[in-house]
Amino acid sequence: MADKRQRARVQGSWAGPSKKAASSLQASKHSSENVPGAHRLLKEQSTADRRFVFQDPTEVQRKIPEERIIDKEGVYKISSGLTGVSRLHLIPGFVDPKEADWMFEQLHMEIPWHQKTNIRQDGSYQEPRLTAWYGDLPYTYSRTAMKSNPHWHPLLTMLKDRIVEVTGYTFNSLLCNLYRNGKDSIDWHSDDEPSMGRNPIIASLSFGETRNFEMRKKPPPEEKGDYTYAERIRIPLNHGCLLIMEGETQKDWQHRVPKEYHDRSPRINLTFRTIYPEA
Repeated sequence: MADKRQRARVQGSWAGPSKKAASSLQASKHSSENVPGAHRLLKEQSTADRRFVFQDPTEVQRKIPEERIIDKEGVYKISSGLTGVSRLHLIPGFVDPKEADWMFEQLHMEIPWHQKTNIRQDGSYQEPRLTAWYGDLPYTYSRTAMKSNPHWHPLLTMLKDRIVEVTGYTFNSLLCNLYRNGKDSIDWHSDDEPSMGRNPIIASLSFGETRNFEMRKKPPPEEKGDYTYAERIRIPLNHGCLLIMEGETQKDWQHRVPKEYHDRSPRINLTFRTIYPEA
């Protein structure tokens, strides 16, 4: 008799739930379906178990540098590296406003302005501004050369001599630029042609309408030409101001005068530089 009871207990341990227990479980399920919000509560509990937990990123988050504005007189070290220092010298009011007015009129009327055609891989295009070149040697950029004009306008000679006296730098050439309106511009570039030698000095004198002169630092090789995180500078160049670019500026930075899509009066920009004979 004891053996039969033992076998009954063992068989019962492998048996499924009793009919009474199954009926109770089914009733509980039906009752939860009839209780308002029961499914929502179960779902919220399940979602809570899988909720997102924020963790600080392991990589450093990069920020785009804020644009730096330079509009006061002074000497500015804008960058330094293994090769040297890039430096700007801004002199607002280098030419007195009344003098600047008549100089602008003279230069506007008497310089032999023309529109240069440049060449690139997809064809040729006309520069969106007018130019003139003064110096004993031709100047080549964008695959075309500007003819030399050794006969300097007397006003240009006087301005060159005044800049040499103030800065201590000497120049033998001049690129004149006429921006006729806000649509005239010059795209990103560096004045680093071989004919200008190492660390060229550029003296930029402006007359007429104020235009923004923008600069961006060239990215390191690992950035593969991506300027997203490049340092940027904006300099409003106004009537009669002088900007000197020195040191490694042409090697380490690019600059441009962007288009401006609203009314702009003409602007004349004189960029004094030194050109060396090609070897």
